[in-house]
Amino acid sequence: MIDRNLLRENPERVRRSLLRRGLDATPVDEACALDERWRAAVTRADRLKAERNALSAAFAQAKASGTPADLERLRRRSNELAAEVAAAEHEAREAERALEQVLEQIPNLVADEVPDGSGEEANVQVRSSGPPPAPAGTPKPHWDIGEELGILDFERGARLARSRFAVLVGAGARLSRALVDFFLARNLAAGFTEINPPILVNRESVAATGHLSKFSDQMFSVDGASLYLSPTAEVQLVNLHRDEILAASDLPKLYTAYTPCFRQEAGAAGKDTRGLIRQHQFEKVELVAVCEPNQAATLHERITAQAESLLQALGLPYRIMALCAGDLGFASRKTYDLEVWLPGQKAYREISSCSDCGDFQARRANLRFRSAPTARPRFAHTLNGSALAVGRTLVAILENYRQPDGSVVIPEVLRPYMQGLDAIRPA
Repeated sequence: MIDRNLLRENPERVRRSLLRRGLDATPVDEACALDERWRAAVTRADRLKAERNALSAAFAQAKASGTPADLERLRRRSNELAAEVAAAEHEAREAERALEQVLEQIPNLVADEVPDGSGEEANVQVRSSGPPPAPAGTPKPHWDIGEELGILDFERGARLARSRFAVLVGAGARLSRALVDFFLARNLAAGFTEINPPILVNRESVAATGHLSKFSDQMFSVDGASLYLSPTAEVQLVNLHRDEILAASDLPKLYTAYTPCFRQEAGAAGKDTRGLIRQHQFEKVELVAVCEPNQAATLHERITAQAESLLQALGLPYRIMALCAGDLGFASRKTYDLEVWLPGQKAYREISSCSDCGDFQARRANLRFRSAPTARPRFAHTLNGSALAVGRTLVAILENYRQPDGSVVIPEVLRPYMQGLDAIRPA
């Protein structure tokens, strides 16, 4: 959530950020009007309370030396003031509630250095692993490779659930598990603490990270929408310290978690209908940092470099893109996307998204820190990134490591996690 003081003092900055995202800026005017209404109601309530306090002193004096008529007049005015105070406080609460609803729909402010633009074509390449190498055999999409090897079964996935679910079989399941173990081991070695969180999360948690407003039609819910199947472990990791005040000496907090993730993929009809790219259930290993504001830029680069190091270790061709303003997520002020080359699809596809969210999520989560024991609490900053999306990494291995004989070579760094298996071969 954006800072209300910023909205009040510099609404043009918020308006400019919305326009850079390609969004309507009228919520800024609505929020400013509601803030003015709230302040006017609070001022009126305070003035009426002051008058009521003065009346109490006059009432005590009248009881000692005044007439019955004076007492009755003061009593009537006291009753009137009580009703007027209640009305002003009610007006303030209503304005506050309406203002919160508007603010919840305003995305994070875009960082100044983020490139302008409204689509993928406006994203800017930061660096890459170099031109993708020529494939060893004829490129094929992963769904054909997986079915030929007997390790991917989409028909049974649909039979067990519905479309956009898959079953991993034999070496495919082992490879998926090997990726999880490899990612976690590398992340732990890089200084992140592993968390095993609940998969179901409450409304407060998804609202705090900005997913309720952005992804409310994307999430699966249970128990009357009081709980949601987590769309990303970012939700759980950011909310570990919701409503807490941390000591600056304990920052940054660096967390990693493996979880299944669930998304409805509403609005994705016709997109990636085949294969593992866009599934209702998928797996990720996530990175999250909670830090002081002056640590955020460095940590954004560190999280991005950690995800990049996994692609490098796996020998997968990739590029890193700085997202333009119109392509940013709701809670992000700046994002790098890591895209892996898929020769079977002749395209780069996102495999990780690393975002600096500033204090946007921390304000929603009331996540604060103290720079010193007696210092005033300040909002922390949060960052997140996938390291990596497991299914998409498996896709990249199948398409990049396929051999002319139809086998798929296992990247060397994964073989210790595959009991030494060096390739997946056709039966």
